Amino acid sequence: MNTTTDSARNDGIERIDVNSDEALQRWERKLNVTAAQLKEAVTAVGDNAPDVEMHLKGTRASTNDDQIDKAGS
Repeated sequence: MNTTTDSARNDGIERIDVNSDEALQRWERKLNVTAAQLKEAVTAVGDNAPDVEMHLKGTRASTNDDQIDKAGS
């Protein structure tokens, strides 16, 4: 499914078009985030989908130390 709003462009990397409601909704579902979170991530790291996904995972991830602290509580 290659469209101008949701595609792997010439470089073969999927891009996230935050100006397309259709693309935003698809990526919101795919990455389980809000439109605001998605837009913030694109602003922070660009529209490269793998970079956006890693950025979002990093903001939700916890460290091993966090998990140990939680387990000890």
